[in-house]
Amino acid sequence: MAADRGVTMKIAVFGAGSIGVYIGASLYAAGADVVMIGRARMHRQIASQGVLLTDLDGRRQQLEAHDFPYDENPSALAAADLILVTVKSADSAAAAVAIAQYAKPEALIVSLQNGVGNANTLRGAMTGWQVLAGMVPFNVVQMAGSRFHRGSGGELMIEACARLEQWHAIFSEAGLPIQQCHDFAAIQWGKLLLNLNNAVNALSDLPLKSELSQRAYRRCLALLIEEALQVLRAAGIRPAKIAKVAPQFLPMLLRLPDSLFKRIAAAMLKIDPEARSSMWEDLRAGRRTEVDYLNGAIVCLAQSLGKGAPANRHIVALIHAAEGTGLQPLSGEALYLDLQSRALQSDTEP
Repeated sequence: MAADRGVTMKIAVFGAGSIGVYIGASLYAAGADVVMIGRARMHRQIASQGVLLTDLDGRRQQLEAHDFPYDENPSALAAADLILVTVKSADSAAAAVAIAQYAKPEALIVSLQNGVGNANTLRGAMTGWQVLAGMVPFNVVQMAGSRFHRGSGGELMIEACARLEQWHAIFSEAGLPIQQCHDFAAIQWGKLLLNLNNAVNALSDLPLKSELSQRAYRRCLALLIEEALQVLRAAGIRPAKIAKVAPQFLPMLLRLPDSLFKRIAAAMLKIDPEARSSMWEDLRAGRRTEVDYLNGAIVCLAQSLGKGAPANRHIVALIHAAEGTGLQPLSGEALYLDLQSRALQSDTEP
């Protein structure tokens, strides 16, 4: 499927979960020279069923299993000119070791992972490589029939770098336009504020649109964001505006009655009815979640300042409990009362 582009530049997607497969398969379908590197389970699934790409805009593209570019061995990184890291945050250190072992020194590395510290983790083990932080704004859920569904919109955001220019065309053809950004730390913190909803969505056991349409769940998210903003202010961090609303106004907006919220924040509800958070998907599949790198990042930052983040700390504990015993859905009212009681505790709690 490789397009005629003169010199072929190879892309490796390291971490074939929902985001990794969607991005890698989209690039492959557009004619890029791609290899996806991941676990045997996903390899078997794709080998037997192929990949069906769908999205909220009506895309439906079946990629057949035969000749699909998938490898279980990280040695496949050796030929890559661009390596997109899409492993879970907890696997970043191991990924860095593997990339350092196999990747050529001139390969450009891009972290497309949740959280704020993954690019630095990669850099710490990869002296000599150029590593860029990136952010995937959209949601992808894996569904029956090897279907990978993008349920929301947005462009890939990556640290500004002249070397990225050569990749813009193929990413755009794949429906994955790149926006190069400066002050990327602020962007990561801005995205993390929105990702605090991943845990709320997982505990609701509802699609994102249904969850965000209910004021009780939005009040939970408002509480978590408000607490996070207090911690970020204490740390001197100014999160960037990622949504259409500035971060400091998000709690007020989320607390509006349903009728007002649906009118004023219609853009926030422009989500496919099938979309769910990756944390919900992980809990349903019995996998560990990234809660320690999302809500947990707020807790760790607060601890470093001698402060507490009791609401975020508690939702981390709820998710860990669900990892161990299985998901027991919570109503918005029950979850809010639980989080509110924690938030009323002293902000100096250890």
